[in-house]
Amino acid sequence: MKRSTEHILTTHTGSLPRPPALLEALQRRDHGETDGAALDGQVRDAVEDVVRRQAQAGVSVVNDGEAGKIGYSTYVKERLDGFGGEGGLAGMPADLVEFPDYMQRVLGGLDFEMPACIGPVSYRDLDAVRVDIANLKAAVATTEVEDAFMTAASPGVISVFLQNQYYPSHEEYIGALADVMKAEYDEIHRAGLVLQLDCPDLAMTRHMNSGESLEEFRRRAKLHVASINHATRDIPGEDMRLHLCWGNYEGPHHHDVPLRDIIDIVFEARPAAISFEAANPRHEHEWKVFEDVKLPEGKALIPGVIDSTTNYIEHPELVAQRLVRYARLVGRENVIAGSDCGFATFASLLAVDPAITWAKLGAMADGARLASTELWQA
Repeated sequence: MKRSTEHILTTHTGSLPRPPALLEALQRRDHGETDGAALDGQVRDAVEDVVRRQAQAGVSVVNDGEAGKIGYSTYVKERLDGFGGEGGLAGMPADLVEFPDYMQRVLGGLDFEMPACIGPVSYRDLDAVRVDIANLKAAVATTEVEDAFMTAASPGVISVFLQNQYYPSHEEYIGALADVMKAEYDEIHRAGLVLQLDCPDLAMTRHMNSGESLEEFRRRAKLHVASINHATRDIPGEDMRLHLCWGNYEGPHHHDVPLRDIIDIVFEARPAAISFEAANPRHEHEWKVFEDVKLPEGKALIPGVIDSTTNYIEHPELVAQRLVRYARLVGRENVIAGSDCGFATFASLLAVDPAITWAKLGAMADGARLASTELWQA
């Protein structure tokens, strides 16, 4: 994972808006209708375009925008055997349950399949991830960027969206997922790309399982981190990053677990960089956690400095202020500018207008330049 000793690098969480025609094709495939070579061509063109747009916006560490995935977590059902029937979420967010009318507004637009685990999981083949890798590397080869990453679902987040109806225990399900997902993680690393593991389960599931105590949740989070460490044991920590999230939706979030209550567990994960929400009104204040929580040696922070659920375009000076706050606490070389979460976490769900997404990324890049000037030329 590239770090800079000269300026603040810029990146984002992963998903970016898909073209409308591609979205329709992805939805057809998700519902069991095949598009074959036509869809492959649409994805390849979309990746080329999204990498170019990222570079134009000033993003220095880019990805494929998850162009070929219907969702950041449920895409694995197309690559793994052992899933079928109907599952559903492992629980509903407690903050939305308190406001049922609003919950329908938030979740009503989701359109993706969530089968259950109904048999032993196994990785079918590596063809799909190899296509993703080839598309991204081809696009990066013709674009001036500093680094590239590829996202992959963590064992824990897969278990949230694809419920276990087969394994005798959650522990056995998580262990099986870790064993099979290792193949995808290793393939991304072998390709020379930074591996980002998406891990909303380490925060979001606290308010999706309101009946459990904080200590019970922490034990489950430790299990999920252990599964990550097992699955990535052959990948250097500096070649990975981890995304932490409380749920990428505009909602009350008043039941979110505080960052302070979980950061020690998150730091136990092998990935060197931690991406997390730091711009939205519920979590922006948590920069203060790092006034007394020391950043472990070799770790870096990717705080969200733009919100992924609002159409406000952040002022570059605000972005710079957010970055400088973190840099003053953990060191300027240990901070990368990021977004709170993806802008199209599930392909059919767009809270931010696509054109505004690119403007927000541009504002992030402008803010990073201002912060760099302050931090390196002060």
